[in-house]
Amino acid sequence: MLFDTHCHVNDEAYTEDRDAMLQRAIDAGVQYMMCPGTDVQTSAEAIALSHQYPQIYAAVGIHPEDAALATTAGLAQLRQWLQTEDKVVAIGEVGLDYHWPEPSHEIQQDVFIEQVKMAVELDMPIDIHDREAHGDTMDILRQYGKGIRGVFHCYSGSLEMAQELIKMGFYIGFTGTMVFPKSTKLKRIVQELPMDRILIETDCPYLTPPPYRGRRNEPSYVQYVAGEIARLRDMDLADVQRITLENGRKIFRITEMRE
Repeated sequence: MLFDTHCHVNDEAYTEDRDAMLQRAIDAGVQYMMCPGTDVQTSAEAIALSHQYPQIYAAVGIHPEDAALATTAGLAQLRQWLQTEDKVVAIGEVGLDYHWPEPSHEIQQDVFIEQVKMAVELDMPIDIHDREAHGDTMDILRQYGKGIRGVFHCYSGSLEMAQELIKMGFYIGFTGTMVFPKSTKLKRIVQELPMDRILIETDCPYLTPPPYRGRRNEPSYVQYVAGEIARLRDMDLADVQRITLENGRKIFRITEMRE
């Protein structure tokens, strides 16, 4: 009974064994998977997988690393999918990434702002990538995101920032990085936040948690993120799985029940 709320199952890393990888997820109890796009092409791939597999839902968006390639036509295509595709449940993966020098901060901000505005206009949740850009990300949301809701994926900010985001209507997503033994800040944050705003995710094929760290990640490993939360909060694992699954269904407005 798990929901991997951020998994790139359309990635070429799974070209040789995608069906088997997805079956392992289902066998591990993953009932829902949310696959985000990072540009128009990968968004189309996510939608195609959502048509093929009942467990998969899609988000469409332009990732900050691809912001320089964004076009008016591409943004219009995202809007069309958001309005016409039943299994497109969010705008994502979008945001700011200042780890690399390119694209420029200005280009990233312009593309992010357009997608924040789209999320507000269409009343769709937004799936945010925020890497080394906490201040500008928050400023854009405060200025352009009134009434917005969504997910801060692979959270890396402070406890205080997470608490502000929750007041704004956001959920906080934790990946395998929270399971790493040295991730003491993330472990403290996941202990302090209300359980009804916590999501679990893999960000596969990246950020593989122990005991598989160093290998390709996949949705079946989201169970280790749930297990670490249960350990840190002294909760029953089944309760963590149930609550985080319902949190995912709520933010993405998924009404379909899966067995």
